[in-house]
Amino acid sequence: MSKIIDGLYYSESHEFVKVEGDFGYVGITDYAQHELGNVVYVDMPEVDDEVEAGEDFGAVESVKAASDLVSPVSGTVVEVNEALEDEPGLINKDAFENWIIKVELSDKGELENLMDAAAYKAFIGE
Repeated sequence: MSKIIDGLYYSESHEFVKVEGDFGYVGITDYAQHELGNVVYVDMPEVDDEVEAGEDFGAVESVKAASDLVSPVSGTVVEVNEALEDEPGLINKDAFENWIIKVELSDKGELENLMDAAAYKAFIGE
């Protein structure tokens, strides 16, 4: 059974957002990393890049497949998780601790389009 954390926002493409003030930490869910298998590479945007809700911002590659990363929110990338460049498998160890990008949110109203933990749990059938 996948780990799902209350208080986060979830997208249908299996990204999560952890909101702190005007910032959102975006990564893939525990369910997604289980489905992908061993993550071997994470393609991330650059700091100061703009991301749009519903648009691709990178990709995660595993030994089984490559999967596009779809931003659940819009805003400006203020930080990327550089640890993933050297050790992408950190996502497999703890997907929620090892976020991929930190975004300055341009429209917090977009969060209303995402699922809470209970809705995500139902969405993945757990």
